[in-house]
This record gives sequence, structure tokens and C-alpha cells, in this order.
Amino acid sequence: MDLHQLHLLRELGERGSLAAVARSHYVSASAVSQQLTALQRTVEVPLTERRGRNLVLTGAGQALASAAVDISVAMSSAEQAVSRYVQDPTATVSISAFTSAGLTWFGPLLHALSSGGNPRLVLHDRDVGQDAFPALTADYDLVIAHRLEHSRLWPDTITALPLVREPLDIAMSDRHRLAQAPSVSVTDLLEEEWVSVQDGFPLESALQAIAVHAGKPLAVTHRINEFFIAAAIVSAGSAIALMPRHTAPPRSDSGIILKPIHDLPLARHVDILCRPEALHRTAVQKVVTTLQHHASSDER
Repeated sequence: MDLHQLHLLRELGERGSLAAVARSHYVSASAVSQQLTALQRTVEVPLTERRGRNLVLTGAGQALASAAVDISVAMSSAEQAVSRYVQDPTATVSISAFTSAGLTWFGPLLHALSSGGNPRLVLHDRDVGQDAFPALTADYDLVIAHRLEHSRLWPDTITALPLVREPLDIAMSDRHRLAQAPSVSVTDLLEEEWVSVQDGFPLESALQAIAVHAGKPLAVTHRINEFFIAAAIVSAGSAIALMPRHTAPPRSDSGIILKPIHDLPLARHVDILCRPEALHRTAVQKVVTTLQHHASSDER
């Protein structure tokens, strides 16, 4: 049954005439009559009858009008509950992030929001291919995702809030033949052994861009998604890898250094993805603001 039609039936019982109901809603009496006729088609017994010139409720109509009061009370209660939830600054906010983003921002985020009166955080790590990030917004309030610069934008059915534009550098051992150079060129990298990511993951396209610029395929030996495993391989031998500058920097004692590619600047965008309605919640807005603050501090 249509809630508006139930409301008009209740109004008819309380106001006593179609004209009075129509005046209260600033519509014509025929418009009210059409709505009540539509409601009548959903039940098997008459809801109204003529008494003189007035249309009044039958016994069934009075019973349904009484039920409409209960429905209105329940709807009002539900709306108030939703309003309290939307405005509650301590409500739970679920967040997923790819691994290096979680390592970079989950700790500071928990620390910043640890005091009373802040959202309760539920954190997940989800490292997926670039095209799979938008679908995660159905399962989490906020999704920290990354895409390569100049790649296809996120779909317009979701909201994307920028966190950071992150350069991509070449990671190499501090014993590598290029270790003393301030930067490298694509030509310098032609004969190198590479650590790449698995097929379909965002950095694969960046490596393909290097290969296109070089005019020949790269010699990919290892396929590793986790940057810290890739770093272990780089530090142990002669292989090099493409790594983000801010969210997965090598430790000072790792034996790894990062070199920019001066003739082919590469970067990725790290963004917060969510469904548009999620940003109506006070708790979600608080988390977004905190994440953006930490991301801007890291970029500086």
C-alpha cells in the first residue's frame, strides 16, 4: 500500500470531507479522490461510502485509517533513528585500503581518532585490480584506492575524493651500477631485470608505459604485488622495481634507494571512494577529513 494514500484516508476520516482534505494539501478534490480510488483497488472491501453529499469511511476504512496512524508513528520513529545515525559522530565507519595505504594511514588514523566522541573504526586490507576498487564501496563506507595517472577515471556513480598524487620511482640496491646517479632515464633501464606486479594490478600499466617509451619489452623476472616482498628481492640482487615514493618508502637501513625517471615522470592518484550517501554521515565526514589531513602532511 502507498503511504501517501494511507495518509489521505486517515485525513478523510479526521477532516470529514474530500474538500477539507484537498484544501489541507493544496490540491483539488478530484486529485484526492483519484488517490483514494487507487488505494481502494488494493483491498477487497469498501473503504469509503456516500452519506448524503459527503464521502465517509466504512468500518474497514476506519480500521485501515487507524492502522495508518500506527504506520505514521513507525515511519516517524524510523526517520528519527536514521537522523540520529547520520548525525552520530561516534558511529562505526568501515574502511578498506590497499596494503601500502593501510600501512601508511591506518595507524595515524586510529591514533587521531582514539579519544572519546570520535568514530569507531573497522579496518580491512583489500588489494585488488584497479577496476575492482569501485565495487568495494558496496561493502565498506570508505575505500582507499589507487589508479595510475592518465588512466580511466573512476565511474561517476561513486564519489572520489583525492588523497595524494604520488610519484613512482625506480627502486634499486644501493650497490647497483646506477646507485650514484641523481636520476635515471628509460635508456638506462633497458637491460635491467625487473620485479613487476601480477597481471591486472595498477602498476602494470606504468611498466608497460616504460616499455613503450623504450621501444622494447622489459625483462620481467619476478611478479610480486606486495611492495615489501619486492623490496626484499631488490635489496638481495640486481633486480629493480617501480615503487611509490610516499606510501611504501624503503627503510633507511634496507639497502634500497629510489631514483626518479627524469624523461618519463610516472605517478598514481590515491583517492577515497564511497557511495554518495555515505558522506551525509557526520562520522564518515570526520574520517575523510582526518585522512586528507594526514595525506597532505605526508605529501609535504
